[in-house]
Formats: sequence, structure tokens, C-alpha cells
Amino acid sequence: MTAVLSLGTYRVRAVGQAARTALAAGSPWVDTAPNYAHGYAHEGLRPVLRTYPTVRVATKAGYFTGKQGHAAQAEKVLSREEASSGHSLDPHFVRWQTERSLAVLGRADIVFVHNPEHHGHGLDRAALHGRVREAFAVLEEYAQAGRIGGYGVATWSGLTSEAFTVPELLGLAREAAGSVEHHLTGLQMPVSLIMDDVIRQALNSVGPLMDAKDAGLITFGSAPLHGGELLSAMTPELVDFIRPGLSPAAAALLAAGSCPGLDVVLTSASTREHWDDAAKALAAPLTAGELRKVTDELSSE
Repeated sequence: MTAVLSLGTYRVRAVGQAARTALAAGSPWVDTAPNYAHGYAHEGLRPVLRTYPTVRVATKAGYFTGKQGHAAQAEKVLSREEASSGHSLDPHFVRWQTERSLAVLGRADIVFVHNPEHHGHGLDRAALHGRVREAFAVLEEYAQAGRIGGYGVATWSGLTSEAFTVPELLGLAREAAGSVEHHLTGLQMPVSLIMDDVIRQALNSVGPLMDAKDAGLITFGSAPLHGGELLSAMTPELVDFIRPGLSPAAAALLAAGSCPGLDVVLTSASTREHWDDAAKALAAPLTAGELRKVTDELSSE
């Protein structure tokens, strides 16, 4: 099974236009956050989501723009110092931000706690886990009330730096819910040929993706092109090694999307040509053996 291609809006400027293109092409998910597109991603998505009522929506809680921080301070949700930090997992703020997201988007199938490791520097693991548990408790209330479908963690380095593990996140969700029945439903992390340790682990049936799949979580791979940096490393020889005839972007997406245990691979492709190029490649995923040869080839260089 290959991961399904879906729209990620992190580096997208014209979010509404990109969403119309992706959803018309059949993207089953839209992944966004309150701070994306300088704080206007949600507003750009609002009219498009009304047109596509069945597309699933993932947003986040944690990061905020300066304008959003000022609003939170004015409403006494954050102190002046907290508002200047650009990131908060304070339960009151998570509630405030989630309310604002729902008011604009209309729905959220998953609300990810956004890069909780951001505050890990200077905190011991127990303190960091306590903050995550508090954020989970707020989102668990929303899920139990039917206002969101579930929640998760979107991380850049939290799993690789061992700030937390998937089993630990599941334990925190059980504590937040006060029950073995909880609404932790998703995990998002970078999966690419640059950050390929997760691919190597998955090929050996270990690592966070396998832990997440074993727990029944929906797994999302972010930054498959590593913010575009990977394209310069996609030489004609490497592209042909992955699959002859593909564009560099399609080859990189194919490798990421073929990772075992990955359900959704997020791309910021904003034109129908680029979207169709990636979707065509992903329609025929690499086998585990083929993907292993790619990672072995890269490790030998």
C-alpha cells in the first residue's frame, strides 16, 4: 500500500487556490495550522471547505502569529511574555486557539499538538510530558463532545530526539482521558530521503511509524521534499534509480510515499500539473525491496 497524496499547506502562499486544485484532483485530506500563510491559511481554506464537505481536515494547536498572540493577550489568555514566544501549550490557549480554528474552518477531523518539543529545551522529559498531557486533556474534551474527530501530535524532531515515544504519547492520552478509551488518532512527522532514518526503521518493521500503525493511529508524512531542499539532491541518476521517467519531485514523493506504515503523504503542489505528476507516480508504489535499494544507495554515497 502506498500513502495517499494529500495537501499540506505549510509553504503554500495562495492556500485557497492550492486547495481548490488539490481537492478537485481528489485529495482526501487538507493539513493546515493557524500560523500557516502568515496566519491566513484558515481563512483561505474556509470557502473551499464549504464546497468540499467530505474532505478531512487536520489543523494544529501551538504556534501562533504575532497578531494572534496580541489577540490572545488582549483576551487575557496569554501574558505579554507568553504572547511574544510564538508557541504555547497552555491549556487555556489550546482551548482558545481550537475554538478560533473551528469557528473559521467549520470542522476538524484531527487537531495536532504542534511540535511539543519546541519547549523541550530546558525542560526535563517529565515536565514536557506534563504539558503534552494537559494539551491532550483539552482536546480530549473536544473529541468527547463531538466537536473534533480526534487529536494527535505533529512533530519535527520530538521522536528522533527521543523527547517522547509513541508508547509514551499513548500513555499520556490514556491519562488525559482517564480511561483506556481515548481520542489520540494521528501522528505526523517528516518522512523524506533526507530524514530517512524513519524509512529505514519502517523497512525493518520498527520505529515510530510501526508503533503508530500498531496502535491504530493515522500516520502523516510531512516535508517529503524537505522544504524543497531535496530537489537539488535529486540528480538524474538518482531519479532513474528510483524510477526512470519521473520528475525529481515525483521521484522524491514516490520514495516517501512508499514508506511502510505511512497512510498520508503531504505535498504543497499547487498546480494541477504538479499534482497529477505526483499522483501518477504514487499510483505504483515502490516495493519494500526497491525502497531498501534506494536507501542503501544513498547511505553508500
